[in-house]
Amino acid sequence: MLNGTLHYLLGALELEQLRHEVGAYENDPDFLPFIAIKMDIEQMSISPQMLKKTNNQSAQDVQKITESTQWAKAISLQQCATLAERFSN
Repeated sequence: MLNGTLHYLLGALELEQLRHEVGAYENDPDFLPFIAIKMDIEQMSISPQMLKKTNNQSAQDVQKITESTQWAKAISLQQCATLAERFSN
C-alpha cells in the first residue's frame, strides 16, 4: 500500500480483516480508519475485482474509485505507516 504495489483500497480491506487476526482491540485507533474505508467501499459497491482490473471500467467507475482512494489516503495514510512499523518483524 505504502509503496504503491498494492491498490490502496485493497490493502485497506486486508488491514480491516487483519485486525481480527492480530487481536487488536475493537477501538484501536490505528485500525479505525480502515473500518470506515471498508464501509465506504461496501456502500459504493466497489468490488475487489473492480480494483484489480483497471481495463474495461466505465469513466464513472474510475472516478468513483479515484475519489474513494484519495479520501481513504487522506484519513488513513498515517495509520497505515504506523501499522507497518507496529507489525514489522
